Amino acid sequence: MKATIVTIGDEILIGQIVDTNSGFIAKSLDKIGVEINEMISISDDKEHILDTLAALQNKVDLVIITGGLGPTKDDITKKTFCDYFEDELIVDKAVEKHVIELIERVMNRPASQINKDQALVPSKCTVLHNLLGTAPGLWMKKENTVFISLPGVPYEMKYIVENEIIPKVVEQYKRPFIIHKTILTYGQGESVVAERIEDWENNLPECLKLAYLPAPGRVRLRISARGTDKDKLEATILENVNSLDAIIHDIIVGFDEDQTIEIAVGKLLTKQNKTIATAESCTGGKIAMLLSTAAGASSYFAGSVVSYSTQAKIDVLGIPESLISEYSVVSGEVASAMALSIKMRMNTDYAIATTGNAGPTKGDSDAEIGTVFIAIATPSEVIVEEFNFGQPREKVIDRAVIKSLELVQKEILKNVQ
Repeated sequence: MKATIVTIGDEILIGQIVDTNSGFIAKSLDKIGVEINEMISISDDKEHILDTLAALQNKVDLVIITGGLGPTKDDITKKTFCDYFEDELIVDKAVEKHVIELIERVMNRPASQINKDQALVPSKCTVLHNLLGTAPGLWMKKENTVFISLPGVPYEMKYIVENEIIPKVVEQYKRPFIIHKTILTYGQGESVVAERIEDWENNLPECLKLAYLPAPGRVRLRISARGTDKDKLEATILENVNSLDAIIHDIIVGFDEDQTIEIAVGKLLTKQNKTIATAESCTGGKIAMLLSTAAGASSYFAGSVVSYSTQAKIDVLGIPESLISEYSVVSGEVASAMALSIKMRMNTDYAIATTGNAGPTKGDSDAEIGTVFIAIATPSEVIVEEFNFGQPREKVIDRAVIKSLELVQKEILKNVQ
């Protein structure tokens, strides 16, 4: 079973907003065995939309479209659907009732006519209820293809996909099983990982496919299987993941798409009933942001100080000015002092500190651009390492963040009971 995802909106084509809807829809369909044939973005133009619908007719089983269902004049998807299906708009009483109640409850005002017009839908469509907004989804079939139109607002789109589309597709279509297993590795680049697992990769069964998904400081390895025997596919994946783990166990931090290193660190801290804080300079609070992302992070993450300037390190963290003068603000000695200071001030078991020259200029230090010192304060000592992450600036920051989490994870693991 194949699908195409279409996003409608000039704001996407000119880069004003980023299309996140397609990724969510693709992942949701993949989980139930629907293969994504392509993703395309088109303009808010009637003829362009009609041409796209015609081109996709009978080419795929599902066409899922987002955008253009709002109440304003530039939202033309519903009317264009009517033209394509030779249909007309009618008032759906259930949608109208929902719209009126939603506007009165949330906006605390009477629903206007433009609000009520959201209840206009093609007479031949199956309405997909939108509990979170006023624009319903539309499900229409022509010959061998189902065309589904969804609102572009992400949280509304997600609700309809999860509660309306996925159940209907599962009920109405027979699909193969598509199974993915993601192995998260940190600390080695794509080429190094590929070299280490070359023999293993060459001996993978034909039903398995391996993909490398590199990012600064980490590489995700995705193993995919497709077929009709779910139990056999899962057993084959498990067997090969276990053999892979035996080869690169030292760099694997998890086996789940959502098991990022910050989540892994949080789970380790929770299990050990330990806490952590950060003092960040060149990373600008990004480590703290990641550590605080997970639900329940308050049980292990105490807080952070972003001492970006030299004076902030002196005034807020209490780093001696003489230390900075002697060793430079970008130095292992200053990183160590920052880690000890935040650990003491936040009364935590562990602390991370970063100081460096991310570029493009050197700032308050003569250290080479790309240089970063990372300090990890543990219950018994402080470990400091120096890195040069090169350029550009974004790469330096991202790699420093990931490397900091990688280092603290290793230290926590040393104390696992």
